[in-house]
Amino acid sequence: MMYLQIAIGFMLLLGGAEFLVRGAVSMARRLGISPLVIGMVVVGFGTSAPELVVTLDAAMSGSTGIAVGNIVGSNIANILLILGASGLLIPIVSDPALIRRDGIILAGATTLFVILCLFGVIGIVEGAILTILLFAFLGYSFWRERANKDPAAQAHIHEAEEVETITDSLWLSALVTLGGLGCVVFGADQLVEGGTTLARSLGVADEVIGLTMIAVGTSLPELATAIVAAYRRHADVVLGNVLGSNIFNMMAVIGPVALITPLPVPDQILRFDLWVMEASTLALLILLATRRSFGRVVAGSFVSLYLAYIVVQFYGVAPILDALFG
Repeated sequence: MMYLQIAIGFMLLLGGAEFLVRGAVSMARRLGISPLVIGMVVVGFGTSAPELVVTLDAAMSGSTGIAVGNIVGSNIANILLILGASGLLIPIVSDPALIRRDGIILAGATTLFVILCLFGVIGIVEGAILTILLFAFLGYSFWRERANKDPAAQAHIHEAEEVETITDSLWLSALVTLGGLGCVVFGADQLVEGGTTLARSLGVADEVIGLTMIAVGTSLPELATAIVAAYRRHADVVLGNVLGSNIFNMMAVIGPVALITPLPVPDQILRFDLWVMEASTLALLILLATRRSFGRVVAGSFVSLYLAYIVVQFYGVAPILDALFG
């Protein structure tokens, strides 16, 4: 039964997120909302909806290891798996303006998130800090685009252009959006329940399931978007989608959820996975700042590192840490 729940959860999350994003984008276009707002807010929140709903569902059901692990694991998967898989199709080329704005913000947000986690619990204060920073980031981005026609904003505009309109009818778009949201909510519930049961049956911690299987499941919308964009040779969309998704995961997911319920950070995540996320983020940004692009060799290395990370998770992080640090 748990495997069926997990399979249903994956399918509903992927399909629901697709309809949620396309319905919401159709509504936004019908209402005359600018492409930048559509790309940053509608697409950004839409593709992060699975992470938000799964994290909230897990936190409210007491599976905080899954809640925190889902976000940390999703950010690692976005960089190593999604960018790696996309880079195997086309070279990932960075826009210096994108790295200066979204890249620097991502580096700062990731470092801040790690520091907040080191307190052991992400509570209401930490959640408020992350949520306030989210609105500051959105406000700053809109201001820069209006004042200077910031070239980095083009990546978010292109993200909006990648989404096909379902219908020109406002009411039908609203129904599709609500239907997609309903699928995401139900799919998240099935995935968390099935994932929790699987973790207990295998004798592994909740956070391991959250960091791996559930993290990949909630990252499926980003993976689908990236593969389609790579197939169309829109590398800026791939990169902008990953940078934006990781920023949203920490600020727009963990922030609001922590305002509702405290999120204790499991010891394994404190000792290992946070640093993998930090190292992956900084390595990507340094690579893009110095080389401005990477092709199949680096992309293949990213995917290989992610596979190694998954193997380590199921082999057991504790024995490795004990062997290294005693």
